[in-house]
Amino acid sequence: MSAASESLESQRNDPSFPDLWSELEWRGLVHVSTDPEALAKLLAGPPITYYCGFDPTAPSLHLGNLVQLMLLRRIQLAGHRPLGLVGGSTGLIGDPRPTAERTLNTRETVAEWVSRLEAQVSRFLSFEGENAARLVNNLDWTAPLSAIDFLRDVGKYFRVGTMLKKDAVAARLNSDAGISYTEFSYQILQGMDFLELYRSYECVLQTGGSDQWGNLTSGTDLIHKAEGVSVHAIGTPLITNSDGTKFGKSEGNAIWLDAEMCSPYRFYQFWLNTDDADVIDRLKVFTFLTRSEIEALAVAVSDAPFKREAQRRLAWEVTTLVHGQAATEAAIAASAALFGQGELGELPAETLEAALGELTTVHAATDAGVPQLLVETGLTSSLSEARRAIAQGGVYLNNAKVTDDTAVLGGSLLHGRFAVLRRGKKTLAGVIAAR
Repeated sequence: MSAASESLESQRNDPSFPDLWSELEWRGLVHVSTDPEALAKLLAGPPITYYCGFDPTAPSLHLGNLVQLMLLRRIQLAGHRPLGLVGGSTGLIGDPRPTAERTLNTRETVAEWVSRLEAQVSRFLSFEGENAARLVNNLDWTAPLSAIDFLRDVGKYFRVGTMLKKDAVAARLNSDAGISYTEFSYQILQGMDFLELYRSYECVLQTGGSDQWGNLTSGTDLIHKAEGVSVHAIGTPLITNSDGTKFGKSEGNAIWLDAEMCSPYRFYQFWLNTDDADVIDRLKVFTFLTRSEIEALAVAVSDAPFKREAQRRLAWEVTTLVHGQAATEAAIAASAALFGQGELGELPAETLEAALGELTTVHAATDAGVPQLLVETGLTSSLSEARRAIAQGGVYLNNAKVTDDTAVLGGSLLHGRFAVLRRGKKTLAGVIAAR
């Protein structure tokens, strides 16, 4: 049994454990939905089939997608059957962006990204037992469909006036770029996905971000018109920081779930640096910790914020969930070693390189002097300041104190390439030997 399964099972055995709908609301996972009372009854009843879609518009999922992955898993742990849809057809188009048309990727690129995203989605779901998950690809039912069949069998249910009112479409219509029929038709394709999954798997619930609400309801409306039944949708809130900034964006760099695009070290540090004002909300959304555990961490934030107990638990839980325990332990070891609390030489080359990637790093020849490197990395503003820092015993090269201001990079390289410069206890920079 996974840690997530054990956590939920322990909650189920607690007489105070709420129904699933109340749990989702407490965790802040419901921003908008179809009939809340009907959804509460649906989720408390016999197993249902539900789904969430992920478009391959990049080679990896990111933190925004992680919200949906956690929700998929949380509902599965309550006994329901998830469908993870990767959009082999919708990924060829892309949903409308607020400002401009998407660049259309080649079929070969999208097919490759479909495989990568399917592997990522699979890590969060269980494919065993009575409520085993299933992966589906909407290219399977759209590729054989002719344009005439699409217009006659699906398009007839959509009203242009309603489609024009969708937020994503309206924003583009009011922009200089306008909107192409290609992106305008996206909501029809997503609605058709829900209809196909309803017919094939009796799927009655779709989840997604609240910014996708227009696309989510295109499916519920289509099924109501075509089949005469009511199905449901849940839109999760867009996660933002307490200061209003977009969550997961750092100088334009998304936090990807692929270790090659965002190292486990960087991933761990991202969560570790969560603000006190945000950390409890992040624990609710991105971990399977119980209410009592999260409430205890809230007390820790209030009483002893300097210990950053909640941030360390958050970073551990999410990094382990996404990258595994070994990667999390390596990230923690790297962080400790950088600040002189561990052996830098024992870190794997890839972990050390990833850690240096988060620091100001310069390339230098092996005969480069340490004072010059201090200036080039910005640890000091001048050579004279660098020499004074060395004389005062505040400069370290790979955690060894530098006592001679004529010292050079020389043979201090780790893995034959890397070095860590430190001034004082907390100011770090990296050096990579020129080849």
